[in-house]
Amino acid sequence: MTHPLCTLASILLLIPLATSIAAKPRPIPVKVVVVTMFEVGEDTGDQPGELQYWVERDHLDRVYPMPAAYHAVRMNASGEMAVLTGQGTAHAAATIMAVGLDPRFDFSHAYWIIAGIAGGSPDRISLGSAAWARYVVDGDLAYEIDAREIPPDWPTGYIPLRKKQPFESPAEPLSGQVYALNAPLAQWAFNLTRNIELGDSDKLREIRSTFDGAAAQRPPFVTLGDELSSSTYWHGQLFDAWAAQWVPYFTDGKGILATTAMEDTGTLQSLESLAHAGRVDLNRVLVLRTVSNYDRQPRGMSASDSLAKQRIGVYAAYLPSLEAAYTVGHTVVNEFLTHWRQYVNSIPSAKH
Repeated sequence: MTHPLCTLASILLLIPLATSIAAKPRPIPVKVVVVTMFEVGEDTGDQPGELQYWVERDHLDRVYPMPAAYHAVRMNASGEMAVLTGQGTAHAAATIMAVGLDPRFDFSHAYWIIAGIAGGSPDRISLGSAAWARYVVDGDLAYEIDAREIPPDWPTGYIPLRKKQPFESPAEPLSGQVYALNAPLAQWAFNLTRNIELGDSDKLREIRSTFDGAAAQRPPFVTLGDELSSSTYWHGQLFDAWAAQWVPYFTDGKGILATTAMEDTGTLQSLESLAHAGRVDLNRVLVLRTVSNYDRQPRGMSASDSLAKQRIGVYAAYLPSLEAAYTVGHTVVNEFLTHWRQYVNSIPSAKH
C-alpha cells in the first residue's frame, strides 16, 4: 500500500508541471501570410515600400519581434500576417525559415502570398500589371562565361550546370532550381482577380509608347505569367531574350516568362523545407508580382543608360505597381478571411 506521505509528495511535484503546462500559450493560428521584400523607411507614414500599404490598410497593428529574422512580423485580429524578408534570396530564405519555425505561430492551415514588385518583359506584360505565377525558375544556378569571351555561335554566356553549352538538352534542373506552384490555386486566384481595373495614367501611357513588345502598349492588366528569380539585377534586351528561353527550358516548355524578381527562390526553398517539417502546406502558396519597370531598355536607348534609371522609388511604375500588388493581393486575402470556414480545410482551385 502506498504511504499517504508518498502520495502527497507526488502530487506536490506534479503541481509545478501542471502549472507550467497550463501557462504555456497556444500558438496563434495564422490564416494568411503576406510576404513582402523591401520597405523604404518606416512601416507606416512615409514613402511606401512593399509592406506599407498592407500595414496601414489592413490595420496590422500587432507587432511581434523576430530577432532571428530581418524584421518584426505584423498581424491583425483577423489572422492576417505580413512578413518583410529583406532583399535578396539569402535574406528571404533566412527570414522565412525563422518565421516558419517560430513556436508562437501555427501555420498549418495558412495561405502564403508573395506580393511584390518586379521587372517585366514587354513581350508578355505591361507596366503596372500583375501576374500570378505557376512556375518560379532560378536564374543564379549556372555556369557563366564573360560576355567578351562568349563563342560567336552562342546566344548567351549562361550555361546550365553540368552542361557544355547554352540550353543543351535534356534540361536537368537541380533541386531548388524550379518551383512548380499549385497551378489550380493560381488559376483560382487569377479568375478571382482578372477583371480588376488597375490604375493607368498619361505618364504610364507616355512611357509605354517608347517600348517595343507585344504587350508593351497595353494598359495595366492581371494575368497568369511565370517568374525568373535571380539575385543579380540584370537588364537589357539580350538578357531578356535569355530569360525568355531559360524559363521554358527548365519547365519543359510549360513556363512563360512574364516577370523578373530576386527573392522568391529563397522564400520557396524555405517554405519547401518547412513543409517537409510539417510546419506549412506548400500547396497553399501563391506568387504575385507586379511590374514597376520593364526588364530592358526603351527604343533608341542603350541598356547601360536605361539601367542607370532603375532605382527603387523612381521606377517608371513604382507607385502603380505597389498599388496593384495590394489591390490584387488583398482581393484574395479578403476572400480567404471572409470565407475562412470554406477554405480552412479545402484549398480552392479553378473549379471552385
